[in-house]
Amino acid sequence: MGRPPGLSVRLRLTLSYAGFLMVAGALLLAVVWVFLLRYVPDGPLWFPGPHVPNRSDLQRAFAPRALQALGFLLAFGLLGGWILAGRMLAPLTRITRATRRAANGSLSHRIHMEGRNDEFRELADAFDTMLAQLEAHVEEQKRFAANASHELRTPLAITQTLLEVARNDPNRDTGELLRILQAVNTRAIDLTEALLLLSRADQRTFTREHLDLSLLAEEATETLLPMAEKHGITVETSGGITPAVGSPALLLQLTANLVHNAIVHNLPAGGTVSVHTESRHDASVLRVENTGRRIPSELVPTLVEPFQRGTERIRTDEHTGVGLGLAIVHSIVRAHDGTLDLTARPAGGLLVTVRLPRDGTFVSDKGVPVESL
Repeated sequence: MGRPPGLSVRLRLTLSYAGFLMVAGALLLAVVWVFLLRYVPDGPLWFPGPHVPNRSDLQRAFAPRALQALGFLLAFGLLGGWILAGRMLAPLTRITRATRRAANGSLSHRIHMEGRNDEFRELADAFDTMLAQLEAHVEEQKRFAANASHELRTPLAITQTLLEVARNDPNRDTGELLRILQAVNTRAIDLTEALLLLSRADQRTFTREHLDLSLLAEEATETLLPMAEKHGITVETSGGITPAVGSPALLLQLTANLVHNAIVHNLPAGGTVSVHTESRHDASVLRVENTGRRIPSELVPTLVEPFQRGTERIRTDEHTGVGLGLAIVHSIVRAHDGTLDLTARPAGGLLVTVRLPRDGTFVSDKGVPVESL
């Protein structure tokens, strides 16, 4: 949207400085004039010499000198104001240049403002922090897009290969072909739905509601219990009412992903999964802990990266997911302004702790306030 050109900030500051100096000078001259008139009578004054000045003589002598003084103050105010305004606005000029570079796509540039801490320094530091976060987010999105493209291309390539085989070999067993195609198509659908869910969480396009996190944990556990029994995993739940505020659908997905991840990446048999919820004075906590092989500490931070399953962790050929389980959990936690902590258990396995901030008053299903969040 075009805007008409206006005076620069430096020029406006210069005019303000000069105007203020002129007003101050005029007031000072007025005070001097009033002071002189107070002690000079209208008639002739006694004065040594041939001429005796009076008030009229004083007026004729004072007015030109006052105008000269005001002219000097105007010139001095304009020159000094221009120099001072330039020095004061120099940091703002650096910030403006950095902003334009960022607008042109250069996110690696930083201002690095020197000097003591003032308003301009705080603005520059905040801008540098914003650029760093934006650069990291863009790089994460690029990496995610590349990984997603690779993951989506795999089932499509398999489907194309199977269709070419079927076309070149009409006598091939179509039942086996359809079974493979269905499995590949199911994986592609699961991956697409996971990507959509991840995008929804990142954009925070959801409605927040008061809910009980313990009920969501029980629902997710009951849903995945047959899968746990199939793999010989014992699932235990504990904890009381855990008030929270957020999206019930997303938080249920978060809990289900954590429990699913704990079941899949566990011991071949005889493993355990512990799901615990508790309400603290500053947060609502969900903790999921599972047995399994030992995880190197340097591998733990990478587990929340998309399509990173961890090469040192046990996983089965079935129900392994699409590699977005913990990435979706991380995104949902961030969308709810919470924190996600992953800790490798010394005996093997993983401990995942989710903390969600508390806000408002929780209301139970019966409409009775349980406690103040």
